[in-house]
Amino acid sequence: MATRNEPTNKALYAAVKAAAKRKFAVYPSAYANAWLVREYKKRGGGYRKVSNGGKKKKT
Repeated sequence: MATRNEPTNKALYAAVKAAAKRKFAVYPSAYANAWLVREYKKRGGGYRKVSNGGKKKKT
């Protein structure tokens, strides 16, 4: 069964994601996503594991 990490505070995550898009010329990128996770956690956000029912992600 596959799991993924989901932000617990969606409003805070959206605000930090918008800040990352303004801060970095290229988004998404490894640097921007690493900054997003660090900043989100620093502002008090967290993640929880969510099961996706064993389905594979469609590409």
